[in-house]
Amino acid sequence: MLEENEIDRYKSFIQDIAAASSSIIKSYFRKPVNVTKKKDHSPVTIADREVESYLRERIIQNFPEHGIMGEEFGDLNSDAEYIWVLDPIDGTKSFISGAVTFGTLIGLLHRKKPLLGAINLPALDQFLIGDGKKTWINGTIVKMRPCKRLRDAILITTDSAQLHRICPGIFEKIHFHRGLGDCYGYYLLATGFADIMIDPQMSAWDVLPLIPVIRGAGGVISGIRGEPAESAQSAVAASPALHQRVVEILSAS
Repeated sequence: MLEENEIDRYKSFIQDIAAASSSIIKSYFRKPVNVTKKKDHSPVTIADREVESYLRERIIQNFPEHGIMGEEFGDLNSDAEYIWVLDPIDGTKSFISGAVTFGTLIGLLHRKKPLLGAINLPALDQFLIGDGKKTWINGTIVKMRPCKRLRDAILITTDSAQLHRICPGIFEKIHFHRGLGDCYGYYLLATGFADIMIDPQMSAWDVLPLIPVIRGAGGVISGIRGEPAESAQSAVAASPALHQRVVEILSAS
């Protein structure tokens, strides 16, 4: 069992490195940046790489025995008891486009299980952190709203066209949807402004930091077929009253 002061130490460290990484991101935001393509054809910028380099450096300095899983520079010490999970800019396309809906994801695993997760939104000065039991935004506890009926639910998804191809029927069952995706969508859920978030395609660094945030805000998160979020390559997050029904609709498609 981890001591509370140890967990608090990690929370403070995450907040510290998130704040510092925000400064790096803001120095490039809405300015001309060179965009290149990775092997999977997704875009990457100097801001993505500088932020992850900074985060890795700080982690290695402070916790040299820990491991790291990062989107841009891969794994380090992957058998460690503690593993840091880094997505320096979740929503690089939004960042390139000048939209404010991108963020930095930072997670900490203990013995392969999510311990802490954070969503940092530099352009909005919003810092969300969860420990699976509680979630805070800029120091204030937040909760998902208790939506119980699909017809009253607001759905968020990163790629509406992709979700429509996979499961067009879900749009007929909800109140309305918005394509405000990436980590911003999960931020909206955790802070009580939306009810369902669906991402049919995710990587580990996209999902793992979100788990303590959504659960801490009172929500449920899994893969789109209901599989454990910890090993999923997709995500559906929702209030407890809606989650299973959403999974059933997705699975039927």
